[in-house]
Amino acid sequence: MPERQREITLRFLAGATDMNIFGKVHGGAVMKWIDEAGYACAVGWCGQYCVTVYVGGIQFHKPVLVGNIVEVQARLIYTGRTSMHVLVDVSAGDPKDGQYTHTTYCIIVFVAIDEQGRPIEVPAWQPRTDEDVALHNYARRLMELRRDIEQEAGLNRKPALS
Repeated sequence: MPERQREITLRFLAGATDMNIFGKVHGGAVMKWIDEAGYACAVGWCGQYCVTVYVGGIQFHKPVLVGNIVEVQARLIYTGRTSMHVLVDVSAGDPKDGQYTHTTYCIIVFVAIDEQGRPIEVPAWQPRTDEDVALHNYARRLMELRRDIEQEAGLNRKPALS
């Protein structure tokens, strides 16, 4: 089996079809790119089809402009038994100067599935660097916070995967 891919970077040009009514790139387009990069990262790690089960903490810091080169970096930061947490960072900039500005980030949780859509185990990932450990711990804290929020709101039910 080839070496597992833990990170991926996608780059492309933001086009006029991505524009919102204010002349900037629509947030939904950015979210689609985030999901695509996250998916490619998760599949690269586990080698299986995956579904998005959670997107959290998405922060839009700066707009992406039409005509910008967009860079979407996705990195695995935590694995559970069947799930993978992927950190996604988005940067954009004018292609003439090559200066990128961080615009957006979030955490996405994917679950690996078999041909019948049932969750299946993923290979475990272990942090190696201090940054890896910090991101791994961050993912664990976010899981705990999600559980607390769901319990507080009475939403502690598990949705069916389809």
